[in-house]
Order: sequence, then C-alpha cells, then structure tokens
Amino acid sequence: MMRLFVALALPDPVALGLEAIQSGVPGARWQTREQMHLTLRFIGEVDGRDAAAIDDALSIISAAKLNLQLKGIGEFGGKSPRALWAGVAKNEALLHLQRKIETAMQRIGLEAEPRKFTPHVTLARLRATPPGIVMDYLVDHALYASAPFEVGEFILFSSHLSPNGSRYSPERTYTLTG
Repeated sequence: MMRLFVALALPDPVALGLEAIQSGVPGARWQTREQMHLTLRFIGEVDGRDAAAIDDALSIISAAKLNLQLKGIGEFGGKSPRALWAGVAKNEALLHLQRKIETAMQRIGLEAEPRKFTPHVTLARLRATPPGIVMDYLVDHALYASAPFEVGEFILFSSHLSPNGSRYSPERTYTLTG
C-alpha cells in the first residue's frame, strides 16, 4: 500500500522565505523545507493497481503553466488551533488545475474530496498552543507575501509517516504546457 497525494513543489526562494517566518510559536512543529508543498488532492492509501490508474489519469491532464504568489497567513482549528499556513493569492488557473485533478480522480473511482479546496502551504502543526499566541503570530505576519513564481509541473507524491513527521517522495512529475 502507498499513501499518495498530488501537489505543487515550491521554488527554493519561496520556501526560504517561509522558513524565515517559522518561529515564535510554542507548541509548533514547523514543517521542514522538504515537507513544504501546496496540496492539490490528497488521495490516501492505495494499492499498486490503483496507483497505476492514478498515474494514468494524471498523465493525460492538460493544463497551462501557472504564475502563483503566496499571500497571507492563517490557521486551521479556530478556538483550538491545529495548524498555521500561508495562503495563495486568488488564482483561477490554479483552481482550474485542481478541478481537473479532482475530476480525473473521481473518473477512476475515487470518492470526491469532501472538503472545499483551500490552497495553502502548511507552515506548522500545533499542539496545545494557546489561541492568543496564534493570533499574535497571525497579526505579526498579516502582510506576508512571496514573490510571484512560475509553476511548470505538478507532482504525485508518496507520504511515509515517521515519528518526526511525514517524509514525502516524488513518484511522478507531470508537465504543464505553454
């Protein structure tokens, strides 16, 4: 069995910019450079036959290159914050690519993703971090924005759970056109 997801990798200058703001939150387990990505579709555990079908479905997706910009910082969890993230400036081309991937996954029999797509890059997982500290972090970094960057591919990753967090391995890369 393999645990899979589809994501966009971040260029080094963008990831380094995110690393520069990863501090000052007790109880945060900050994501490493190798863990930073923008998930387009979490797939989950599949066997080899399903992994091959997923690869086939992703390989026929045709979409244009994207210009993205990370913008804003947020949290998931509300009164019990569990994660900090960097958002993505509104981008119709990104939403179009994500819908194509979602449709391809449903066509091969995977269940629809129940959550609304919220493009983000996870910065930290939180454990028992007081909401006030999280709010202070959000205020301190409210104006965060990366430089715009071009995305020319999306990637099928496998995820390997470990005591130090997940390790991600690229399984296959799919090129975006023109």
